[in-house]
Amino acid sequence: MKGWILYKESQDSLKAEHYEINRFLEAAEKKGIDVKVVRPEQFELIVTRDGRNSVLLDGKVVMLPDFLLPRMGAGTTYFALAVIRHLERLGVYTVNSSNSIDTVKDKLYSQQILAEKSIPVPKTMLVKYPVDVELVKEQLGFPLVVKTVSGSQGSGVFLSENKSNFTDLMELIQATKSNINIILQEFIGCSRGRDLRVFTIGGRAVACIERSAKDDSFKANFSRGGTVREFRITPEIEWLANETAKIFGLEIAGIDLLFDGDHFKVCEANSSPGFEGIEQCCNIDIASEIYNFIRIRLGRFDEI
Repeated sequence: MKGWILYKESQDSLKAEHYEINRFLEAAEKKGIDVKVVRPEQFELIVTRDGRNSVLLDGKVVMLPDFLLPRMGAGTTYFALAVIRHLERLGVYTVNSSNSIDTVKDKLYSQQILAEKSIPVPKTMLVKYPVDVELVKEQLGFPLVVKTVSGSQGSGVFLSENKSNFTDLMELIQATKSNINIILQEFIGCSRGRDLRVFTIGGRAVACIERSAKDDSFKANFSRGGTVREFRITPEIEWLANETAKIFGLEIAGIDLLFDGDHFKVCEANSSPGFEGIEQCCNIDIASEIYNFIRIRLGRFDEI
């Protein structure tokens, strides 16, 4: 079985901190899978009826892989998305699909979809300039969370503790980047500095961890130095994670849940979730589980 991993770095420039990609390469070698890490910029796409010869890698026509594993998440550019779409239409099995990746990149759109399906989510509001601060206070109150519509690993996420702080932030944004799209979300106080990351593969919630923030930060991301511990998957957690992944068509997903009293709200879904924290505290080999799932999807049952 042959596969490509679409990533922001080329294979020869990988470093130790590129944990997930290194794990995919390590697991592939153990399983006898031929995997290559490729960057979107290595491709040339030719739109033609002779489709199988329309993909050039490093300037040369190449044999297409059995599967493509995009690992760029919210950082997926238009060009990267075009590469994914092109390979999909040539019959390359892609996990996750271009449509799913594009949908969850947009945090407002994804929240709209979840709300439509009656999934519990934080109350969310799109910023319109000039910002009506009194309306925001009336609808969401303070503190509240300010987010860019696209971002990952906690980037582009801010906490405005009060009206004055929020007003200053909005004025700064409008003065420097007046065309930037911002959303506001209600702040779930009991989830301050902690949340859950549920990892799903093929409609199964395979692992769940609680992430706790470092020091007094309200962001609980493991990539930002937060601590993690295994968390028991309850029926509610399992349903929320699997249903969210299903709604977005994500075959591999990292679903982030916020504590809301005795229940949970879906914060967001990730199409290219990290799993270093999960493998650190849970007895599971995520990279191998993903390859097993891909083999099942491709009908390679005898190779598992």
